[in-house]
Amino acid sequence: MDFCRKRGKCFLFCPAQLSTRLTFCHLSEIGCTMAKHFHVNTPLLESISMSKHVGTTVFLKMENSQPSGSFKIRGIGHLCQQRATQSKGVVCSSGGNAGMAAAYVARKMGLPATIVVPSSTPQLVVQRLKDQGATVKIVGKVWDDANGEALRLTETEGLTYVPPFDDPLLWQGHASIITEVAASLGPVVKPGAVLVSVGGGGLLCGVIQGLKDVGWTDVPIIAMETVGADCLNAAVKAGRVVTLDDITSEAKCLGAKTVCKKAFECTQSSELTIISELVTDQQALHAVETFLDEERVLVELACGASLAAVYSGLIRRLQDEGRLPTVLGPLLVIVCGGSSIDMKQLANLKHKLQT
Repeated sequence: MDFCRKRGKCFLFCPAQLSTRLTFCHLSEIGCTMAKHFHVNTPLLESISMSKHVGTTVFLKMENSQPSGSFKIRGIGHLCQQRATQSKGVVCSSGGNAGMAAAYVARKMGLPATIVVPSSTPQLVVQRLKDQGATVKIVGKVWDDANGEALRLTETEGLTYVPPFDDPLLWQGHASIITEVAASLGPVVKPGAVLVSVGGGGLLCGVIQGLKDVGWTDVPIIAMETVGADCLNAAVKAGRVVTLDDITSEAKCLGAKTVCKKAFECTQSSELTIISELVTDQQALHAVETFLDEERVLVELACGASLAAVYSGLIRRLQDEGRLPTVLGPLLVIVCGGSSIDMKQLANLKHKLQT
């Protein structure tokens, strides 16, 4: 692909053979609508070791390499550009990654940021938020408690509320993950399936929007959660949105007790194939360690939920059950982030989960 810039606009020289449903020029136009953004176009890497595990090519979309450490900066950056340019400050409730993105974007925009986190948030995340210049408030046990305080501050202090996952502007920003992948793969190749971790459902909604944008609605999505932070899976089983009694998983960044309504509705749509699956914290931890050994990248437990689908044999099981094709096209794994992990935190997780 050849790109050039001229008079401040993006131009893309299109190959002669174009997809019947999407041209590269279309992809360029989508990208140019978000010309001044805070996120970066992250690497799309082929993993030889993971490909061996599943018997098909595995591509890794490395969202952990974003400036804030996760994919969250895509949607939150886009939302702040639309709503916070004249703001007196922003407030965001978060278990870590959304707060990091909001703090980073606010600093770049010259705005004060207040990040409300639950008490389960690792101290390293609290310190990283402060390093970004944010004011950090610790409220409640789980994200839902922290979110109540963020909404209160929106009303009492006149701050701009930055939701961590439930807003169309967030999904529009996250959709750029898929448009970047489509541009990288070219008009001939498309994924056989997309693998994502799910917390409140923001990334899932963004991936769905991206698949629609590029004409890939026939590509199945495997939505991964950990047992104890499984609000989407619980909703799918109940046939309606439900609220979990508590978050018992150590994957705290997946810790929303209620999935966003849009994500659940998409699981019920005949237009899409969304497979909701669970892994244990132990399986997610094993995936984090294996990924560190094989790919030399440390990611958090929430990200390990999607990686575990490869390392635990879940993908092959879905093929055996006929829920995925036996001959599967390239598997796209969204490596969603790693801002709430370091070697000390990894050791703590191992101690908790292996005793």
